[in-house]
Amino acid sequence: MISRAILYPSHIKKAFFHPQESFFIGSFWLSISVIIGGMQLYGITYGPAYSWLVDAVHVLYWLYAGCSLVNSIAQYWILIQWTAVRPVPFTPSMFLAGYSAMLTGTIASLVAGSQSADRAVPIIVSGLAYKGFGWLISFACFVYFVRALFNNGLPPPKLRPALFIPVGSAAYTIIAIIGLAGAIPDAPTNGYFAKHPDAKEILRVMALFVGIFMWLFSFWMFAIAVLGSLTVVGRMPFALTWWAFIFPNVGFTIATGMIGKELESPGILWVATVLTILLVAIWLVSFVGCIRAVWLGNVAWPGKDEDKDL
Repeated sequence: MISRAILYPSHIKKAFFHPQESFFIGSFWLSISVIIGGMQLYGITYGPAYSWLVDAVHVLYWLYAGCSLVNSIAQYWILIQWTAVRPVPFTPSMFLAGYSAMLTGTIASLVAGSQSADRAVPIIVSGLAYKGFGWLISFACFVYFVRALFNNGLPPPKLRPALFIPVGSAAYTIIAIIGLAGAIPDAPTNGYFAKHPDAKEILRVMALFVGIFMWLFSFWMFAIAVLGSLTVVGRMPFALTWWAFIFPNVGFTIATGMIGKELESPGILWVATVLTILLVAIWLVSFVGCIRAVWLGNVAWPGKDEDKDL
């Protein structure tokens, strides 16, 4: 990205107004959310949990929350107000602008349990609000997504992996609501949860049932994407959209595992294990394919990928 900005500065401004590429700006914020989540998991949840790191993650959460919301508002507003392309063509990447804010809820579900009660409650409340915002934005996109499939059929072979992007919308929502319910402080001394001591148990049950309610919808989207990809096996050259094989399905796999853990179901946990193994395999294939494609100049070069029309 830095190299492109230096070598082709005119592309940077155009990228914000070009519908196809503009939505991929959300991928930057998705990457930041994964980094924050990794800091929490490996540095705090399963790590030494230094007090300074707990404080740092708390600050990073609120910074990400603010930036992701501004990004979601700005991306949609820029295209509504200034894009030169009318109508704005629908592509699965349209989900990504809302994804960045929606994942604030997922980060909140990871972070809140390690924070003090006075910090945890605002994180839980804000995380739920962000998750609701992202899910409802995604729900509106689902309508356009299904309509585009019926009107135009499946996308070209190299773009088929993008069909997995919607899978993560429901999956990460499941992760967040179950995680947020579990992160509610056990014995807060004041505030809403102190006045309603049974709220945590009630909300954990509700979160699980809502998660199960949503899981089959996520699986339906997953099945459509799998079938769409299987029909072009051998005719799907590597493109950056191949990384959509990974991130949304990570959410689907974790959501499946969380439901299995809550239900104490070995069968569901085995399904999550198999999905994890398949994810590792497809990640290795995508990694090798990406390195090869960059080396051959097929991706991440001027005039390629989403900037080919700039």
